[in-house]
Amino acid sequence: MLCMVLASAASADTIHLKNGRTILADHVRENGNRYEYEIGDDSYAIPKSSVERVEAGGMPASVASSGANKSAGDLPVFTPVDSLATEGDLPKTIVKDGKVDPEALSKLEGKGNAELSATAEFIAGKFEFDHGNIDQARRYFENALHFQPENSTVLIYYAALLVRTGNPSQALSYAQRAVSASPNSPDAYTVLGYAQQASDHTRDAVASWKHSLELRPDPAVQQYLAKAQREQNVETDFAQRESGHFVLHYEGKQTSESFREQILAALESDYDDLARDLGTPPRDNILVTLYTEQAFFDVTRAPSWSGALNDGKLRIPINGLNSMTPELARVLKHELAHTFINQLSAGRCPPWLHEGIAQFMEPKSLGSDGRQLAQLFKSQNNIPLNVLEGSFLRFSGGQAYLAYAESLAAVTYINDTYGMGDIQRILQLLSQGNSTEAALRATIHSDYGQLESEVAKYLADKYGD
Repeated sequence: MLCMVLASAASADTIHLKNGRTILADHVRENGNRYEYEIGDDSYAIPKSSVERVEAGGMPASVASSGANKSAGDLPVFTPVDSLATEGDLPKTIVKDGKVDPEALSKLEGKGNAELSATAEFIAGKFEFDHGNIDQARRYFENALHFQPENSTVLIYYAALLVRTGNPSQALSYAQRAVSASPNSPDAYTVLGYAQQASDHTRDAVASWKHSLELRPDPAVQQYLAKAQREQNVETDFAQRESGHFVLHYEGKQTSESFREQILAALESDYDDLARDLGTPPRDNILVTLYTEQAFFDVTRAPSWSGALNDGKLRIPINGLNSMTPELARVLKHELAHTFINQLSAGRCPPWLHEGIAQFMEPKSLGSDGRQLAQLFKSQNNIPLNVLEGSFLRFSGGQAYLAYAESLAAVTYINDTYGMGDIQRILQLLSQGNSTEAALRATIHSDYGQLESEVAKYLADKYGD
């Protein structure tokens, strides 16, 4: 029974960030101008200035969250050495009442100082970047590069933005310029590694991340390096094929040529469907790798219940198959949907909405889970949606099953009641820096509490006794 999944859940603390994201932690405490928190055996800290509020209670972080609300294309927090003009009080001049002041920018640029103008545009871009306003951040960073084309700090952030928005091949040239402009910057090599990995140059990414770590140790970069090295070791003898929108990696003896053709044909068909239903297709070719089951888990270290993974690349275990099956077809479309969702939301879609949309696009229905979900929501034993803003990868098998089922129920309700157009608009609002609840209120006029009540009524009407 789905109802049994939550029986042993302990309480945790939820950190609500000003950018709309949340962090689930086992314990949070204040220490001066920052919050310190634990997730499992790991300890972290975050400035108070980034936090809106902290709430006690919820699912244990060791189950529900990896400590960062990561989705495909997420990047580490950058703290590059500032190669810009001394900022002084510029941030207070440029950002007023929580928003960029265009008049202040215009006055600063009117002084005719290229370095000052670049600094001002960068401050505005970084503010928007940190708050998830990707389109505005792009514009400010491009303006900054107009004034100082080879400024490494601006190049680093602009390359990071391009990787996050699904443009790794374009990001590559900017990251290379950042390294040339600042050859001793670990951040420049970190971003170069990201662009290389996302552009299917894993060997180069390994070299860049190694160099970054030589310049400055960083646990996050070390994790990405370790994964890239696992991928490199497993895929040493892999071949590749290309189609209109995909680059397929595979081990020659794994699959037949006809099976690979079936996979690429299915992906191209799915691409057309998703471009029609969701819009905003990715700009670069999409990387797909076929693995044996053992190789898949060796590379990804995904939980045992995971059937595939999209971490910027579609990683698909084929488990000895030699032709397309209905289940594989659903997996391919599900994972490809994540790429479209990331593109449309600029990487800001919360996991519950990500997984709900991806399942809906397979297409998958609630089926026999509907009745049990109706009972769960009626008794208010469902996992709250704000808890499902954390990564699903720490869930046990049973908890993951429930999380996916609830996510599908919420998206099915939104689609059946408001239509796919509003789902698209929610994703677009997220890409503009809105929090999930703000995006929901602007489209379906519901916050999380109201949405859960409406989903409960929807399930009761459709599946209740």
